[in-house]
Amino acid sequence: MRSVDRTGLVSGTGLVVAALTATLIALIFPIWSYADRSGTGLDSLNTQTVPTRFGPLSGLDREFVTKVRLAGLWELPAGQQAEERGTTKAVRTAGAHLVEGHTFLDARVRDVAARLGLDLPNQPNAQQRGWLATLETAHGTDYDRKFANLLRRAHGKVFAVVAQVRANTRNSLVRDLADDANTTVLDHIKVLEATGYVDFDALARDAATAAPPLTASPAPPGPTDSPGTPVPVTPSAAYPLPPGRLPRQELTLRHRTGTRGRTRTSQTHNAPSTS
Repeated sequence: MRSVDRTGLVSGTGLVVAALTATLIALIFPIWSYADRSGTGLDSLNTQTVPTRFGPLSGLDREFVTKVRLAGLWELPAGQQAEERGTTKAVRTAGAHLVEGHTFLDARVRDVAARLGLDLPNQPNAQQRGWLATLETAHGTDYDRKFANLLRRAHGKVFAVVAQVRANTRNSLVRDLADDANTTVLDHIKVLEATGYVDFDALARDAATAAPPLTASPAPPGPTDSPGTPVPVTPSAAYPLPPGRLPRQELTLRHRTGTRGRTRTSQTHNAPSTS
């Protein structure tokens, strides 16, 4: 009987040890395998980063440059449209800010892309063309509301990307572009909210149900061997894009210290009117 008891004890102990070992392996293996996967963490940063004379250019940097260009391709014509169709002074003012801001940023991003050897899109993407089509068919107060909410939602998403890039980029050109984009996008957010049409509850719901950030997607291509000059196209025949870029010094002066500042101050604090 004592022999049987010892055998049972040994067998039971062996099962407990085996179970604990299996549990420990199950806990450790996913962590080890995830850390060793290609496309995560530092591995992803290193494989998507290319050297330039302005500092390393990451996949997120290139995505940001592309997003700034895409934003101007639809938000600038939308702003021009709002200047004409807006039924309130606040909506027309928001449209004017979009035109001025994206004229400035479009010239800046084309200059940065040319210096970094990056290709840029020349027309809005399918989603942006859909937004422009939505605005094209809207009229009156319905137009004002759709304009304010479509543009406010888009600027909110870009604003998050700008902050991430500004905090982490190692490229001096991208860092300067992020500074300009931050100032411009924040100004647009404020004037869009000043229209009184922004649905903040809808923005919160949209953020809560949004898909993971696009920064997890494959990065755009790196620098090209012999980049050509990006040629902007007209998303809508009625609302052309701005002329070619101005010199950096003149752009910065006009954007930061020119009439823009005085216009913003006076326009932002005016109460919306229906005149």
